[in-house]
Amino acid sequence: HTQQEPPPRHVHLLVTPNSRVSEAHQVIMQVSCSSVAALHTAAAARRSSTSKFRPRGVVVRAQKHRSSADDVEVDGPAAASSSEGGEEAPHATTATARMPRRRLIHLAAATTAFVVSSKLSAPAPASASEFASDAKMAIMNRQGPVRFSDAEWQTKLKDEPYAYQVLRKEATERPFSSPLNAEKRAGTFACVGCGSPLFYSTSKYESGTGWPSFDSPVDAKAVTELPDYSIVFFPRTEVRCATCQGHIGHVFNDGPKETTGLRYCMNGASMKFQPAA
Repeated sequence: HTQQEPPPRHVHLLVTPNSRVSEAHQVIMQVSCSSVAALHTAAAARRSSTSKFRPRGVVVRAQKHRSSADDVEVDGPAAASSSEGGEEAPHATTATARMPRRRLIHLAAATTAFVVSSKLSAPAPASASEFASDAKMAIMNRQGPVRFSDAEWQTKLKDEPYAYQVLRKEATERPFSSPLNAEKRAGTFACVGCGSPLFYSTSKYESGTGWPSFDSPVDAKAVTELPDYSIVFFPRTEVRCATCQGHIGHVFNDGPKETTGLRYCMNGASMKFQPAA
């Protein structure tokens, strides 16, 4: 058959990364259509026994035993079988390159990037101070030097109204319900659970809130202050008895300015008053 020379153009042939060919074939090759036609002319001479027209096309195979999914094919005029005579007819010239998705390569690249970034930003070795000590874990569990089981606390506080609910369950008594709010005598306000002194009467003042209020404890070690987020939009500071870790109340920054500026707002049910001798 007489074939017209197509206009010069370039076709890119890509060799897949797993090809075992020379290094020169690992780059993009540019082949003109005239060279492709010459290859087909030589192939047609070897197929002299066949008179049928075969469309132009080049298949680059890195290995014959590779799976066909790894081949890269560039087709010239596509061939279609006739339904009557089985003849192959040329179609419009197209250039298509079919390449498989290399998901494993993408995964390997992502893994390498992750390992490199992890080494670059590796955290410093953890120190012992980052872990909670036994004392801190005891505070989290509301256990102080004086500790009882929950059943024992209920038995111990059964004669004190609301003492168990307030001291061990963080309940809050109603304002103006405790007689200690109006207590004016000199003495000491102690924990109802363990008897440890908490506040002196000299630090008590009238806050008008309905709860016994003080501007300072008897000693900084007498109470434990912890952040309290039980009310989401109103973070507070909880005050506990340092000896038994019982809940007493909360401390605020609206106390007397002439003293400490703090208001220890306590539950009267958590304390008992011990008059001075």
